[in-house]
Amino acid sequence: MADNLEHRSAPGKKSGMPADAPDRDAFDEGENSELGTITIHHGVIAVIARIAALKVPGIIEMSGSFTDGLAGLISKSPSDRGIRVEADANGVSLDLHVVVEYGVRIPPVAWQVQSDVRRSVEELTGKRVKAVNVIIQGVRPPGAETEKKGEEQ
Repeated sequence: MADNLEHRSAPGKKSGMPADAPDRDAFDEGENSELGTITIHHGVIAVIARIAALKVPGIIEMSGSFTDGLAGLISKSPSDRGIRVEADANGVSLDLHVVVEYGVRIPPVAWQVQSDVRRSVEELTGKRVKAVNVIIQGVRPPGAETEKKGEEQ
């Protein structure tokens, strides 16, 4: 067990994390400065991506997968739902599961999500975004109760 924690760089995991640490709880590799290290948790990147995506007209809500639903019963916060973050030395990749409003043209909305999420994550974290994969999980009629409306209050 101690041997597992001594591995500073297990394949596919960030340094300082146990080899069996789940990806969604992983920390981005820290950046050193003369004052110390700055480390950005993947959950922070997920929240930034979620806020940027929900601002795009035509996006109703983030939609978690079946796995997100099970994880939510244990510990996953609603701000992580529907977003997967992977990071390596070359940058960050995100998978966003979204529900769109019925009647919108899906490709332009998805392209806008990709653009806005990439810009927000890069500006706020300084990390290069390699990919923003948008997965359309559903379509909902306008006026239905949404996650977005609850946030505006």
